[in-house]
Amino acid sequence: MLFTADHHDIRRSLQKFIANEINPRVDEWEKADIFPAHELFKKMGNLGFLGLNKPVEFGGSGLDYSYALMMAEELGAITCGGVPMAIGVQTDMATPALARFGSDEVRREFLAPSISGDFVACIGVSEPGAGSDVASIKTQARSDGDDYVINGGKMWITNGTQADWICLLANTGDGPVHRNKSLICVPMKSKGVTVARKLDKMGMRSSDTAQIFFDNVRVPKRNRMGEEGKGFTYQMIQFQEERLWGAAACLKSHEYIINETIAYTRNRKAFGQSILDNQVVHFKLAEMQTEVELLRALIYRAAEQLVAGEDVTRLATMAKLKAGRLGRELTDACLQYWGGMGFTNETPVSRAYRDSRLTSIGGGADEVMLMVLCKMMGTLPGSKGSA
Repeated sequence: MLFTADHHDIRRSLQKFIANEINPRVDEWEKADIFPAHELFKKMGNLGFLGLNKPVEFGGSGLDYSYALMMAEELGAITCGGVPMAIGVQTDMATPALARFGSDEVRREFLAPSISGDFVACIGVSEPGAGSDVASIKTQARSDGDDYVINGGKMWITNGTQADWICLLANTGDGPVHRNKSLICVPMKSKGVTVARKLDKMGMRSSDTAQIFFDNVRVPKRNRMGEEGKGFTYQMIQFQEERLWGAAACLKSHEYIINETIAYTRNRKAFGQSILDNQVVHFKLAEMQTEVELLRALIYRAAEQLVAGEDVTRLATMAKLKAGRLGRELTDACLQYWGGMGFTNETPVSRAYRDSRLTSIGGGADEVMLMVLCKMMGTLPGSKGSA
């Protein structure tokens, strides 16, 4: 069994925190196009939520990945997508490689304050010309004695305008593209780091997303995570947790929209009966609930294997792909049943429709997920076993 009484104790504490500290302020943050990350993360850090599966010696709880997954699922109860995504960047996207491969010195400097909530983290992988194609990034970290000198830019950086440091993927050599990259902790206050602009997004409104430039930014080589040239590999490992987190965070949000749609269509009348009484509506909602439960089973299976130390690239990729596509189908169907009200910004279904669209793009687009799966199946042209 994946979850124990200890899991449920933490889950109840997180539910209480979300109900008291987050959901009452979501509408305010959505209108402001930003939420106070330092304020919220410090409260979460004080309660131990930002380091459930991080090392005890750096302030974490030292628990296994199933606790992080439980938290990701529960964050789906937040009534917007932007805030849970920003929390996920802090816990499961910018810090897993640091916790796993960073030196004690660099973990004390960057990981410990990220767990306590004193630092806000962001991750810098995507670039204007290299989104899902990670191998094609152009940002360079040139060796200069004991330092790296960084030049380039990153795009679509969640938490970017508020972050204290960035987990930066940069080219540190001239070799093959899969072996010439490193992950480096870069303080955002470093000379030459510029937050060029805060992006105006269709959805995820309460989450700040930035474009960032690096102009001769000098950082010590000791800020590198693990070995030089292993950054691509480290990031692929980190992607497993990011993609599972992204899928798990969809579960409760999908169920919330289904339940809100049931309530609305039960009370909305047309042609002498409630909208919900139409078979096409209640059958579709039943199908969608079934799909959510199937996705949950896939995610839980992947989490069990990850806890057991197995490679879950295949299952995490499937979960990420399915979560994105289900989010698009589910929110589109539900919005239709809300009629004209579904097309207004005041309804939860319209927010979910906008926010959920990112799941098929961020952390690797659907097409990249399919390429990964086809490669593992031997059906991708040029891969082993393909025609």
